[in-house]
Amino acid sequence: MSTDNVGLSLDRGLATITLRRGGASNALDRAVKEQLLTAVEKVSADDSVRAVLLEAEGKNFCVGQDLAEHVAGLEADAAHAMDTVGEHYNPLLRALAGVRVPVVVAINGACVGAGLGIALAGDIRVAGTGAKFATAFTGIALAGDSGLSHTLVQAVGPSRATGLMMLGDRFTAAEALDWGLVHRVVPDAELGDAATTLARQLADGPTAAYVQVKMLVSAEAAGLLDALERERAAAELLGGSRDHRSAVDAFLAKRIPEFEGR
Repeated sequence: MSTDNVGLSLDRGLATITLRRGGASNALDRAVKEQLLTAVEKVSADDSVRAVLLEAEGKNFCVGQDLAEHVAGLEADAAHAMDTVGEHYNPLLRALAGVRVPVVVAINGACVGAGLGIALAGDIRVAGTGAKFATAFTGIALAGDSGLSHTLVQAVGPSRATGLMMLGDRFTAAEALDWGLVHRVVPDAELGDAATTLARQLADGPTAAYVQVKMLVSAEAAGLLDALERERAAAELLGGSRDHRSAVDAFLAKRIPEFEGR
């Protein structure tokens, strides 16, 4: 399967899903979200898949929601501009969390907002040395989505997660490794090979055992599902506010180059 924005290939039990909107830093517009969900569902339904690699083309893994599309939604119908959380993000995160086989995520460049939520939905993360991370939601007057209120707490603990969510501090690949958010950091030029080698090792390994490991060590599914619903309610509450629109306009005016989607 291959679409304009998301690629999917299968080689000897290893499914590789590739974000292909590199020219826009893999910002998540409606098409990307829908095509990514389709790819994840296709992988989950294929019993021949023994491991999954999620990667991205371009200089950034994913800068989160496409804010240009979001502004258009605010202008067209502000009351429903945040419907995408329930309609797109929540189904995508549920699908990623429901993949039974190991999911390796290769993180290059910026991994921000919903992009970070998607990365944390995987099992093992490999980052390039130049990777940069942030939650970024409060910068546009939102609380967060994509399961981060659950998965980030599970990864780094409640105190650090609260700080990262409230303050929006950026952090490096080295810090992510130190905090246990990623499994391995490699030189940027070696990221693709390193992540593929790791995913191949898992695809060639004892799949049934890996499935059981996922069940034993992953956070209970109910916790993530509850978080997704709370995030949806918060997004709907905040998304139509004057503070949110003003914050989005201010953010776009800054045009922060390493984190912008357009």
